[in-house]
Amino acid sequence: MRKLVFFSLVFTLALPAWAAAGSRPSSGDRASARARCTSQRDAMGPTAFKLTYGTNSSRSNAYGNCVSKLAQQNEQNRANAAAQCRSERAADPQAFKDQYGTGPNKANAFGKCVSSKAKAQGHSQDQATDNAAKQCMAERQADPAAFKDHYGTNANKSNAFGKCVSGKVKHSH
Repeated sequence: MRKLVFFSLVFTLALPAWAAAGSRPSSGDRASARARCTSQRDAMGPTAFKLTYGTNSSRSNAYGNCVSKLAQQNEQNRANAAAQCRSERAADPQAFKDQYGTGPNKANAFGKCVSSKAKAQGHSQDQATDNAAKQCMAERQADPAAFKDHYGTNANKSNAFGKCVSGKVKHSH
């Protein structure tokens, strides 16, 4: 009986941590990610988009990989924005309500703050990705063999474009 109680206790304590670590982005995060991926695909062109996000031989999984990545990014952006908004609200609650709130009692200030900051972060990330893809495409066109040798990390160096883009995006933030 003591073993059963012990395992029940361990399972109960571990469940919240397990659930949070493996949580899926919300439907709102996924919907926003789909819109961002469509916008990115239009901005950078289908070839650069497939080279950036595609991982299989035909790169046909690019859109799904993009949505998955950006949905997680949206979730993280919202968490970061919420932390920023909490700090801002704690510093001056009335000024916070006045800046972000709408309506008679401005009770929606926190949500408006989080939404605006998370969207701004997503837009910044999308711009950085688009700019990086354009730079990488120019490098690739200038000398394809040198490009693959420099950026490629797998056996046939077919991941060079994605590695180039992700490297440039990381250095831009």
